[in-house]
Amino acid sequence: MASSSSFFTFSSQTTLHSHLHRNTFLTKTQFPVPKKSSESNFFGLRLSPSTSRSPLSPCSFKSSIFAKVNKGQSAPDFTLKDQNGKPVSLKKYKGKPVVVYFYPADETPGCTKQACAFRDSYEKFKKAGAEVIGISGDDSASHKAFASKYKLPYTLLSDEGNRVRKDWGVPGDLFGALPGRQTYVLDKNGVVQLIYNNQFQPEKHIDETLKFLKAA
Repeated sequence: MASSSSFFTFSSQTTLHSHLHRNTFLTKTQFPVPKKSSESNFFGLRLSPSTSRSPLSPCSFKSSIFAKVNKGQSAPDFTLKDQNGKPVSLKKYKGKPVVVYFYPADETPGCTKQACAFRDSYEKFKKAGAEVIGISGDDSASHKAFASKYKLPYTLLSDEGNRVRKDWGVPGDLFGALPGRQTYVLDKNGVVQLIYNNQFQPEKHIDETLKFLKAA
């Protein structure tokens, strides 16, 4: 598996359980580890024991959703509530680069790693003149608790019903059962300059977006 690739290829013998086990190793000092139960949270999806044992083919990780927002296109505007319940429109950020990242859910291991990685590099994004916006289907109350717990300095928006996710054509994983993890970098005119998709290496989103912003 090449580390520079934003997608993954699995052999026919690879199981979802073994793959996720390798990619969700977290230390107690960094992030909470889900309690052992009949269901476990992996990257925003609740998996039953039978699901975790099922072998998956290489093509089974991506849904058939076709991208509606592509590189070189103007990102469609939206208005969503932030973690404080206040409406926020994408157009208010015109005039500066914006990093918009869609993630599966608050408080799941992969999403927590990604959120905290954006937090830890937030000053670097500010130095590049960029704003960071996280979007998931969680409500504002969930976002507020998530942002407070991990001291997230940027905006989280509530896309209940996943309307914006669908409008932008963010592809899902596991036949669409798992909301996709996709990041967009918009320039100061609101035009998409980078699209990065990587479900199982959430921290790579920060590396790739910063690399792009520094080179721009």
